[in-house]
Amino acid sequence: MASEESKPILYNYFRSSASYRVRIALAWKGIDYEYREISLLTGTNESDEYLKVNPFGKVPAFVTKDGKVLVQSEAIMDYLEEIKPERPMLPKGAIHRAQVRAIVQAIACDIHPLQNLAVLKHVAGDDVEKRTEWANYWINKGFTGLETMLEQTAGTYCLGDHITMADMFLVPMVQNAHRWKVDMKPFPLITRINNTLLTLPEFKSAHPFNQPDCPDELKKNAP
Repeated sequence: MASEESKPILYNYFRSSASYRVRIALAWKGIDYEYREISLLTGTNESDEYLKVNPFGKVPAFVTKDGKVLVQSEAIMDYLEEIKPERPMLPKGAIHRAQVRAIVQAIACDIHPLQNLAVLKHVAGDDVEKRTEWANYWINKGFTGLETMLEQTAGTYCLGDHITMADMFLVPMVQNAHRWKVDMKPFPLITRINNTLLTLPEFKSAHPFNQPDCPDELKKNAP
């Protein structure tokens, strides 16, 4: 566990979209941290050692400087917002904050869970074609609703012209969509916002292909 003098620790996996969200938030807040790989492919997340950190066996897990363990990406990001309110990830005003949380929850609760690795293994085993078909269907379905939602809220970014937590959830989800060969032509608003965000250093540095545990053959595709 971390100590008062040490950096906080992020247990994560380069390709985990939930981990990606937290990496963006940490970069946005300018918080230095220790990166610890937990491989979902080799099963490190199910080891006895890691289950003592996160009994759910998922990533990310965040250990604060005083040794407290936080799990669930949104909860970790809420904590970072509380301890470092500079460069806020939530807007002012009850309606705008609710709109951001609605986008966050649409991604985190409705779209992402249906195509994460544990679900794909259960429904498709090692059949890559079946995994792709399943993930593609559910991301398409979710993005159809999300595109309509963003038509009501978006400016330059998901909510007007200020970057919020919603943007930090959107970009990892689009990365997953590309991985599962989703045709993004029906989603021009999602695509434009994502492409704009990927020009920013905080989003670039957090990208899966820029992480130390990313295989070399994928790093060449980093933004």
